[in-house]
Amino acid sequence: MTLSTQPRQQIEALLLRTVREKLKAYQPETESMPFHYRLLGRDRYAVFSFIHSMNTTFGASLWEQIAVILARAAGYQAVQHYKLLGVVDGKTEEAIRILHRNLRAGQATVDKKEETEAILATIVPGAAEEDPDTVVDLYVKIGDQENYFDITSAKPNMKEFAALKLKLLRWSGLRLSQDRKADVWTRLAIPYNPYHPEPYERWTLKGLYDLAAGEILVAENFWNFVAGADIFQELLDTFEAAGKKLRPELDAKFREFSNLQANL
Repeated sequence: MTLSTQPRQQIEALLLRTVREKLKAYQPETESMPFHYRLLGRDRYAVFSFIHSMNTTFGASLWEQIAVILARAAGYQAVQHYKLLGVVDGKTEEAIRILHRNLRAGQATVDKKEETEAILATIVPGAAEEDPDTVVDLYVKIGDQENYFDITSAKPNMKEFAALKLKLLRWSGLRLSQDRKADVWTRLAIPYNPYHPEPYERWTLKGLYDLAAGEILVAENFWNFVAGADIFQELLDTFEAAGKKLRPELDAKFREFSNLQANL
């Protein structure tokens, strides 16, 4: 199965619009960085700053928007920045924290299904309230399976991985407090593998995540999952097509930056 014309066009249009809006609004950093400027060149630093700003845009919303386009094209229900309401009672909160601590200490073997069952064993029905962990980056419902994704950066450190695991456990509690029969799957998504062609193994040694159950989906495993088909290469091709259309506009903007060096 291939990526159909409509989602491909929607993704390309999203990329073109996002970059063009950034090009129109972007201004180089106004703060003085005399050491950086003299070492690297103010023009090069301005290019770096622009690209860094684009990276921030990807992390803030663009990945989620693309995932929603793909999932809806596959006939799935998909929502960006989904509000997961519920209440994790005190007993379950403590059980989650003990489980989390044991996993971090290597005193428990990771098993996504068993972790969810442990939460289900203690959770009590609660009000549909907002929680500090209410906002889910991406919600995708495939049949009866409810998938709640946190889309994170490509290289989280161990502290960040541990905090994300706790969030995923609490998401399960929030949802099960509303429906004990819900087929809940909380997952971590990493949009690309910075170690390609080597496998992504940054987190495997600590045993926090159930890799076999797909608790972490990296690169093509994530994009193919939300699209319900093997579309990863075509998604990359769509980015490339958008990039070719943007090249003259990007080059023109970068030429503007080249004039900054004279003002050092």
